[in-house]
Amino acid sequence: MLDVRIVERTTDDGETVYRFEAPNHKGKEFADPDAAELYADVYFDVNGFVEEGVGERGVPIEVVQAGRDTLIAYLLTWPTTDADWVASFSGRRPEKIRRYSRRLQERAESIREKIVAQGVD
Repeated sequence: MLDVRIVERTTDDGETVYRFEAPNHKGKEFADPDAAELYADVYFDVNGFVEEGVGERGVPIEVVQAGRDTLIAYLLTWPTTDADWVASFSGRRPEKIRRYSRRLQERAESIREKIVAQGVD
């Protein structure tokens, strides 16, 4: 959809990775398909972003400006984080972190449904 996709591939080491690809984005690989899907949800929620120039642990300004639930979902896509880490980092309970993530996922799904309804591929 809109040339945004997740491609599953096998590395030379036999590992399965999930590569997020989108126009004007350098792409990003994930070991976990759920993290790749969540990353795509964040991408749709903010109408695209570029990570180049933010550093290894930086956050694109579009993600920061989009609000707490988008930022939390983005942090959950990092390979070394989980709901407990993000909860500790943000001063919230893990259950609330999961609710924020679900809310972002629902919003991204709504965006995709509107794109389909408008007949845009």
